[in-house]
Amino acid sequence: MTAIGVPEDRLREDRLFAALANATRREVLRLLRVEGPQPVQRLADHFDMRRPSLSEHLKVLREAGLVSERRMGRERHYRLEAGPLSEVQDWLSPYERFWRETLGDLRDLLDRGPDDPAA
Repeated sequence: MTAIGVPEDRLREDRLFAALANATRREVLRLLRVEGPQPVQRLADHFDMRRPSLSEHLKVLREAGLVSERRMGRERHYRLEAGPLSEVQDWLSPYERFWRETLGDLRDLLDRGPDDPAA
């Protein structure tokens, strides 16, 4: 528990979902997944924003544990840390099961057809 009474794992989950809620941050994650680790400037070249703005997005992703930063000379290189995304998958899993079952029930109903007495 934190000082304000919110469990630490809940705060971590909130940071994770808040980080993923922004389209720019999701695009940064996609770029790192597809193109691998890269310096800030190469990431910045993909966006129409000033570097300090991108740095704020990278900070949010770092705090959520979704990226790591490494200094290489004067550059900062970022890499995707996909581990926390398993928490998202765990959270989504019950909803996937719900929709799979619901759509399966709908498929069964439609397969029965209008002449089926059980329909």
